[in-house]
Amino acid sequence: MSAPTTKADAKSFLASGLGIALFSSAVFGTSGSFAKSMLETGWSPGAAVAVRLTGAALILVIPAVVVLRGRWHQLKDNWLTILLFGLIGVAGCQLFYFNAVARLSVGVALLLEYLAPVMIVLWLWIASRRRPRALTAAGALLSLGGLVLVLDLTGAVKVDFVGVLWGMAAAVCLVIYFFITAKENDTLPPLVLASGGLLVGALVMWLVGLLGLLPMTFSTADTTLGPWTTPWWVSAVGLIILATVLAYVSGIMAARSLGSKVASFVSLTEVLFAVIWAWLLLGELPGPIQLLGGLLIVGGVVLVRVDELRGDRRATLAGQEAARVLDHPNDVEPVPTGRDTEAPRG
Repeated sequence: MSAPTTKADAKSFLASGLGIALFSSAVFGTSGSFAKSMLETGWSPGAAVAVRLTGAALILVIPAVVVLRGRWHQLKDNWLTILLFGLIGVAGCQLFYFNAVARLSVGVALLLEYLAPVMIVLWLWIASRRRPRALTAAGALLSLGGLVLVLDLTGAVKVDFVGVLWGMAAAVCLVIYFFITAKENDTLPPLVLASGGLLVGALVMWLVGLLGLLPMTFSTADTTLGPWTTPWWVSAVGLIILATVLAYVSGIMAARSLGSKVASFVSLTEVLFAVIWAWLLLGELPGPIQLLGGLLIVGGVVLVRVDELRGDRRATLAGQEAARVLDHPNDVEPVPTGRDTEAPRG
């Protein structure tokens, strides 16, 4: 294959939204490793999340202002979207997840949260009153099966009913996150939505901490990443820039390109990336069963994406056929007129 063709294929892959979505999942997947390195030195989950969201919001404020170019009415017109994104998609999702982790194992809590793609398929089924196509249903089952293998939920698992409810609440928040980010909105750039949402989320986390609903414990002890011992702020910077700034901005861009259903399924690869990063940065080597689970997740995403493309192609062909019929409503031979039947003049 020639170099120009390779470059064209790469551009097409990125333009499709899948490349951006996978990048978003990859950087989102670093959050667990960076956060764990901080938690092991005495940070509380609430403090790590608050610092993460606050730092990211401050970084994105200036670029967001530049993108707005004085069009402050965009904030006024979309204040509810920004508020819901920050309150539910950012703060609520993480807060409910941490409450689930307090009562369940991390694996079970994460599995409950990532029921969101299945919830989206069910919601679209109810809203449209049309059953999901076979490939989408197969992709959902395949991805969930892969997720179970990646999380490696074998052994004794503590099950708590209240914890399950917290996990399901986190899943609902994740569903709302995907619907908000996938909504077409030409008046609200992704950078502005990410900045505003993170700022709202940060304020909510600090408020929850001040009210004593979530412990806020900080530490300046050195952290360990792979073979390196680093200052605490190295992990904090990684958590803020990679796992938050780049992750949320690229995630919004991908969701608007792919739609909520496909974007939510691609996000399942975040679990696989999280396992890989944990292996590289924390020395937690994934087992063969987890690698197999990762392949199942990717297979499920491919099935859903293929089904989506087929549906788009059918809709396009149907639209073209309808347009052709409208353009030629009476494709028959014209009725000859008297002038047409006259003998030519000699």
